[in-house]
Amino acid sequence: MKIEYFIWFHDIIDKLAFKHHVDTAEVEEVFDNRPKIRFVQKGERKGEDVYIALGRSAAGRYLAVIFIHKKNSALILSARDMAKKERKQYERK
Repeated sequence: MKIEYFIWFHDIIDKLAFKHHVDTAEVEEVFDNRPKIRFVQKGERKGEDVYIALGRSAAGRYLAVIFIHKKNSALILSARDMAKKERKQYERK
């Protein structure tokens, strides 16, 4: 899955910073570092399925990024530190 650009909503950026202490640069770094991506659920609209990317930021932080894949872009829905189970899954990559 190739992600060429990101779609950001201001409310999501604010939530990531306030609730999860994640900034947009960290999220984009996850996609630069070959994340493990898996399907989460079928979207309400055709071609807008939800995925999770498990990966690391440039600083080595383990993050889980939830996004909608739209052609060659990612509409970011959320990002947070990986849960223990997700980290184990990522490390088996």
